[in-house]
Amino acid sequence: MAARINKINHEEKTKNLIRASQLLNRLNMFANGEIEMTQAQVNAAKIVIGKEIPDLKAIEVSGDSDAPVKLALSWIKTP
Repeated sequence: MAARINKINHEEKTKNLIRASQLLNRLNMFANGEIEMTQAQVNAAKIVIGKEIPDLKAIEVSGDSDAPVKLALSWIKTP
């Protein structure tokens, strides 16, 4: 295969997310019985994934139906 002319230079955060997704794929294959992993490998993968991909947390929003709650999402850039 020919070498790339334009090399892709990912930021370190992107590289870490790619590595974490590869670990997620391995854990998924382990859960489906496609590969074998030791307990130490599973624990190490969970720790590394936890550092890169935050855990989802349940949030309950309640309020008056006549005065709906307005959410400000800080990660969305508005013009």
